[in-house]
Amino acid sequence: MALRTLNAKNAAALDKELMSDGAFSVDQLMELAGLAVSQVVYQLQPLQKGRRVLVACGPGNNGGDGLVAARHLWHYGYQPTMYYPKQSKNELYQRLSKQLKDLDIPFTEDFDAALKQTDHVVDSIFGFSFSGEVREPFPKVIEALRDTKVPVLAVDAPSSWNIEDGPPDSGPGKGFMPEALISLTAPKPLVQWFKGRHFIGGRKAVAEKYDLDVPPYQGIDQIVEVGTEGQRL
Repeated sequence: MALRTLNAKNAAALDKELMSDGAFSVDQLMELAGLAVSQVVYQLQPLQKGRRVLVACGPGNNGGDGLVAARHLWHYGYQPTMYYPKQSKNELYQRLSKQLKDLDIPFTEDFDAALKQTDHVVDSIFGFSFSGEVREPFPKVIEALRDTKVPVLAVDAPSSWNIEDGPPDSGPGKGFMPEALISLTAPKPLVQWFKGRHFIGGRKAVAEKYDLDVPPYQGIDQIVEVGTEGQRL
């Protein structure tokens, strides 16, 4: 049986509730998400397979998850490079960026060149709130992610995919199918079109209220891999 999914409206409501009744801060939720992303990279791309990780970040919360993941990856021994062309002026994102710069993690404006010199890519450009058209400079970035042979991990949604309707029929994201996807908290409806490895991450005690049947996490793991029909692997 497939896992029940969390649509965009309920995902936003869940985050709002966690920050009110749950007493979590945005920082905490982003830290949990980024930590989970970093653990998936560690599982997909062990250090002996290559340490270079290109993290592509968008201007919103999905990009913030990527910033956090990069910091954890550096501490694991990876060599992250950041592509963050639309840097937010929000104080939280400024702090996350400074933390990376203090570790001498490089920021690049040349995505194509960086893609040729990496072993793995984290796609944290657009998440569950994305809708509409892909705006500059991201169309060519998503086309490059679609066409690359380098493995790509998408965070919550392959960038340009509609959270409810899945992959686009036209535009830069047509045909984009990353190697792996991490669904944060719970799968979103788009997973029915996804064909790669699928992980769920970001432990939060909300399963009963939102009628989620998230598989149990093991030990200290922040992630669990599930199959195409939702069974734990």
